Amino acid sequence: MELAADSLSNRPTPPWLWRLIATGLSFALFGLGGLCLRVVVFPLLALLPGDAIAHRGRARKTVSRLFWLFVQFMYRSGVLTYEVQGAERLGRPGQLVIANHPSLIDVVVLIAQIRDANCVVKQSLWENPFTRGPIRAAQYISNNGSAEMLDEAAEALQQGQTLIIFPEGTRTTPGQAPQFHRGAASIALRGARLVTPVVITVSPTTLTKAEPWYRIPARRFHFHLRVGEDIDPQVFAARGAAPIASRRLNDHLHRHFIKELALDEPTTA
Repeated sequence: MELAADSLSNRPTPPWLWRLIATGLSFALFGLGGLCLRVVVFPLLALLPGDAIAHRGRARKTVSRLFWLFVQFMYRSGVLTYEVQGAERLGRPGQLVIANHPSLIDVVVLIAQIRDANCVVKQSLWENPFTRGPIRAAQYISNNGSAEMLDEAAEALQQGQTLIIFPEGTRTTPGQAPQFHRGAASIALRGARLVTPVVITVSPTTLTKAEPWYRIPARRFHFHLRVGEDIDPQVFAARGAAPIASRRLNDHLHRHFIKELALDEPTTA
């Protein structure tokens, strides 16, 4: 299944000034939306009946739906076009979704595709007044680098949750290949039923590491998300001790992403 929103791609790119204004409005909307969720929406959802798991599910589905609407706003306002391939294979029980991280909105687009997803997020987002409300209500996992984080992530998978991880830990430096930490592979071996790689490309590059939001590209950027074939982590677990299996799985994932990203590189005549 392929979901595309690039019907405007053959039309002229909106003027630079308009896209700058629309980008600023997008960031303002995101921040105000986070505060509104924290102050109004999630307190109201907490009044609904149900146990802790039901409340967590409502919060995650709310975040997913609002992220989808946010992507639609960026698309309709002319900031971006997007294409998603294989989204129907996301969101399965015990699935570890591993993605590269080229831009600031990767997690937004990815969570928008999965109605009830857990996610490992940077510790700084837990303290950010605009994001900590949704993150805590959805019970996402803090990437604080501790052994407890690895335990929590593996346990979430064992419980049948879908978990999203960006093994780089931060956005990819433009022009460089992604570098994966072995934490994701270790979590996969300890708790995942299956591992699904998701390759993300953004063309032209924008919202990269250390790049301010107002430095927008010369044309509207295209966001492409492609879901790869599933990987059985037990194939690697059976090949040796945990540290060796973790290294082999991490190397396998790294080679997969390098190969897939090379397919998306523009060719010159």
